[in-house]
Amino acid sequence: MEFVRLLLVFLHLLGMALLVGMFLVQRRAAADAPLNKGWLHVAALQLITGLALQLLAPATDQDYNGMKLGIKTLILLVIGALALVYVIRRVPAPKWLPPTMVGLVVVNVGIAVFWT
Repeated sequence: MEFVRLLLVFLHLLGMALLVGMFLVQRRAAADAPLNKGWLHVAALQLITGLALQLLAPATDQDYNGMKLGIKTLILLVIGALALVYVIRRVPAPKWLPPTMVGLVVVNVGIAVFWT
């Protein structure tokens, strides 16, 4: 069971890095480019691995802070909703969108690290 938990943690951390990577990919795109679908896919990866870790907690004797996880999930849902809206619309991504989304990712990482 510990291997499964570590695999989920690995995938969750990889997803965080991929969200930052999507920001870098989006910056390289043309000014009139739509939002990259990767934002949506990686946000889904983060949501699935995060929920799996939380559901697996009793089996692995982990104790998570419910308030912290709720706030992190809410921030991730905002990222996912923004990605979903702009991927479906296929309009050029506004200039404020990628920095806002990566800022939310950084806030989520900060909450994960500093809120004990």
